[in-house]
Amino acid sequence: MPGSHWFSKSIVDDKTTMLTEPFVHDYLRANIWHLRGRDADLLVDTGMGICPLAPQIETTVGKPLLVVATHIHLDHVGSLHEFPWRAGPVHSAEQFESMDEMATYAYMFHDLEGGVSRLPAPGWKAAHYKIPPAPLTRTLDEGDIVDLGDRQFRVLHLPGHSPDSIALFDETDGLFFSGDAIYDDTLIDSLPDSDRVAYISTMQRLLDLPIRIGHGGHGPSFDGTRMRTIAMAYLCRQSGAG
Repeated sequence: MPGSHWFSKSIVDDKTTMLTEPFVHDYLRANIWHLRGRDADLLVDTGMGICPLAPQIETTVGKPLLVVATHIHLDHVGSLHEFPWRAGPVHSAEQFESMDEMATYAYMFHDLEGGVSRLPAPGWKAAHYKIPPAPLTRTLDEGDIVDLGDRQFRVLHLPGHSPDSIALFDETDGLFFSGDAIYDDTLIDSLPDSDRVAYISTMQRLLDLPIRIGHGGHGPSFDGTRMRTIAMAYLCRQSGAG
């Protein structure tokens, strides 16, 4: 199967699979989440797009697959164009139509030392890396609902890491797909489009979010206690910096 050597898969539970790209630089090795719903499946983020992702996603014939990009950075939207039903933040919707390198930061990958630890194909060069345009078929904003039939996710706009960062929260079950708004690893708030003041507000909001389990854009999954620890640590750092 094309690209099967490029991805790793982990079974989280009977409805959830996590994929990642183990040969991509740690900084850009994002988590890709596939959740099977009753009426539709959900794919959260799509990795770098170095090898085809769609063939790795096990789907049921006739059952829709909604792919949600949590924000427009390269490690989350690389394979978005491979899927017909694409949703993403309304705040960056126009940029998905071109995948401009200044918005995705794809240009940073061109000369990133150790960008990949294994070539995906003979002659492959990071300098030639490009993300194909992937116009959104649905835009998502604060309060919107993503409905899979047996469960519904509320969209949360959580800026800071990026201005367009969104997350998906199942208010009934406590399942939280957080993208890069928060995750259990080094949080990035120093990109050209990052906003530390907005990030502080996001962290304060997350302190009160009653999650059961969080699946982030990077790092291991986390429970509510761990999420509050991560958020408090960030707030303390910013308070000290101020």
